[in-house]
Amino acid sequence: MAFSSTNGSKRLVSEINVTPLVDVMLVLLIIFMVTAPMMTQGVDVDLPETTAKPLRQKENPLLVTIKKDGQIYFNKIKLDQTLLKQQLSALSKAEHEKPIFLKADKLVPYGLVVSVMADIKDSGFDKLGMITQPADDKKR
Repeated sequence: MAFSSTNGSKRLVSEINVTPLVDVMLVLLIIFMVTAPMMTQGVDVDLPETTAKPLRQKENPLLVTIKKDGQIYFNKIKLDQTLLKQQLSALSKAEHEKPIFLKADKLVPYGLVVSVMADIKDSGFDKLGMITQPADDKKR
């Protein structure tokens, strides 16, 4: 606190010094700007294996599986790609809020996986995840 003398009288001046507050906020802004890009995970080239920990689910997700010969399954029911899109589009709005996981063999052509992912997104699902195989600790 400081004393101010105007017209010869001393009185108490109570002002907040905002300079340290601005300094702290600037440092926090810089820290968040530097660390934010590091918080997003990139896609590994070797998709079937990852070291990421599994996420816990509150509800049972829908599952789309693509076998190495290109056969597509929706919750263990064999379908082709057009029937899969029709089935997904026919689900209720409440079902579209559920997460849906795509499980593809690592030998499946990338184009087929991307095509199925596009069909899932076009059907109205926003929560799409990929199921991967945990990496062996012996390989490291």
